Amino acid sequence: MKLVQLILNVLWVVLCGFWMAVGYLFAALICFVLIVTIPFGIASLRLAGYVLWPFGRTVVDKPSAGAGSLLGNIIWFVFAGWWLALGHVFTSVALAVTIIGLPFAWANLKLVPLSLFPLGHEVVPQQS
Repeated sequence: MKLVQLILNVLWVVLCGFWMAVGYLFAALICFVLIVTIPFGIASLRLAGYVLWPFGRTVVDKPSAGAGSLLGNIIWFVFAGWWLALGHVFTSVALAVTIIGLPFAWANLKLVPLSLFPLGHEVVPQQS
């Protein structure tokens, strides 16, 4: 199973993961400009790592997330979330052109909700 995850992750990085991670890193750098937006930058860095190497990990709801996460997600959506979601959609369309890219296009589309509302979630290793 680990070999399959390694192969999928390497193909993912080559086909789309690197550029999507760069987008999340750019969003993080912008968020680190102001002290108030540093938590958004940290969330963006966490997502950059997940988008770069997603197979073998999953995203779960954080039980301690509350109203602050809701408010933060609304702010994130307005300033960065929809741009990153648009990147996932465009990448999915480009990947869907080839047969090899179809599973990666689907995986990219599954990342859209997370790119829109990242707060209140955490990335954990996937259970075998």
